[in-house]
Amino acid sequence: MVLKTIEGNQLADMFVSGANNLSNHSKKIDALNVFPVPDGDTGTNMNLTITSGVKEVKNANQGKVSDVANAFAKGLLMGARGNSGVILSQLFRGFSKALDGKSTIEAGDLTNAFDYGVNMAYKAVMKPVEGTILTVAKDAAAKGKESSKKQDDVIAVMADVLEEAKASLERTPDLLPILKEVGVVDSGGQGLVTIYEGFLEVLKGGSIEGSAKGETPSMEEMVKFEHHSAQSHMDTDDIEFQYCTEVMVRFQQEKLADHPYDEPAFRELLSEYGDSLLVVSDDDLLKIHVHTDLPGDVINEAQKFGALVNIKAEDMKVQHSTILEDERSSVPEGFTMPKQDHSEFAVITVAMGKGIADLFESLGVAKVIEGGQTMNPSTEDFIKAIDECGAKKIILLPNNSNIIMAAQQAADVAEHDVQVVPSKSVPQGLASMLAFNREGDLEETANEMQEAMGFVKTGEVTYAVRDTSLNGVNIKEGDFMGIHEKTIVASGSSVQDVARKLMHEMIDEDSEIVTLIRGEDRTDQEVQELSEYIEATFDDVEVEIHTGDQPLYSYIVSVE
Repeated sequence: MVLKTIEGNQLADMFVSGANNLSNHSKKIDALNVFPVPDGDTGTNMNLTITSGVKEVKNANQGKVSDVANAFAKGLLMGARGNSGVILSQLFRGFSKALDGKSTIEAGDLTNAFDYGVNMAYKAVMKPVEGTILTVAKDAAAKGKESSKKQDDVIAVMADVLEEAKASLERTPDLLPILKEVGVVDSGGQGLVTIYEGFLEVLKGGSIEGSAKGETPSMEEMVKFEHHSAQSHMDTDDIEFQYCTEVMVRFQQEKLADHPYDEPAFRELLSEYGDSLLVVSDDDLLKIHVHTDLPGDVINEAQKFGALVNIKAEDMKVQHSTILEDERSSVPEGFTMPKQDHSEFAVITVAMGKGIADLFESLGVAKVIEGGQTMNPSTEDFIKAIDECGAKKIILLPNNSNIIMAAQQAADVAEHDVQVVPSKSVPQGLASMLAFNREGDLEETANEMQEAMGFVKTGEVTYAVRDTSLNGVNIKEGDFMGIHEKTIVASGSSVQDVARKLMHEMIDEDSEIVTLIRGEDRTDQEVQELSEYIEATFDDVEVEIHTGDQPLYSYIVSVE
């Protein structure tokens, strides 16, 4: 069988079949995780994301492939959850743009669309890491372009794309040392492979139907995982340059005539000035964020393309030594703050557990979205919360590294003035709220809140769902684990013993305050015993206790 073109209704069927196949295998993908904790969510996030895309496709005009692709991209964007979901949405956002205006797809069109999607996905990630879903998508697209130059049969070309995606997936452990250490492959890439399998099945004349429950993962498949920290952002303590510089430029055609804008080349140029670089643009605006010692030079380079709309260059060292310390000293003991009017400025955060939600609200958070770990809110959830709070200036606190990209995507598409403070944990979120300045400028306040996260260390005590050995620590199924900043530092059968060992890893001579947030599986007596141990063992350390009622984590700990 040879197929030369793909019609709009066929593309719609491909999306549905790919989504069904992903859904059928989502439990397997959920079971794959670098840490043996019950937070595997890659399959869930990708499944919820693609389901949102398919919903839009079913309501769209399926006469032209461009209309189908646009609907799919729109649905993915609004439903994107977690890093894997956001990356998936960007892959097909680029896919859609490459097919703009087309009625049908030929082999070359298909592979160009895959390639365009890869470029857009890489741009969306601040620090792309090879050995992830990005690599699988890139390798598969490259193979597809090579194949389409030799033949015009879209079935054969899609088969080559899928074959290379599978081969690339098997190579991911060679690119990420942590994958090789545990002996696994990347689960985000595995999710993409299942989608491509669904695409090919439709082109061959069949389809993959969805199952109500999905398949139960085998033991072999349960050891694959996604390296969740691959897209992690730079910590404040690692910043080497003095000025946090942000520039916004409105493109002007007369300037572009003399200085054509090439985003990759411009990003490469600015990378020489500092770090923490972000360059994004659309048809009208260019936005730059960079930590640099030469903010004036960055501004001059940006101004070549148009008119300056906004400039900010802040001395981060001065902020650390003055503003943040002043704000910290003004906060009453026990994380309590009066309720505020949110009509002008509001913070929206993500939390699991009623106690943690109450804690954030006491600090002045306007709205708490229930989520985190296996309940990642989508871009649409953030948009809904933004609309509901009704404020003019809004800050999003994700409190989980796997939610940051969905929050950032919501900020990009929201009709409000929104900034994301990329908190990766509840302690980081709480610390950032202590630097929240309701009267301040939105971008300045977001920057100050982000810097405040650098003062806090995060610890967690949870339990293992399988036997493993990682970072030199042997862990048995059911054991409790002490995790310090994503690294397992202690394990054992006693939650209290593990918690005490974790304290010794986290508390040093500079530590002053330890905050214990009790999970739903622990008693007041247990947390009080841990508090007394800390105060008796470590001189000049004060302990604060809060009831978080969070699932999965017996204790969430912050050390300042």
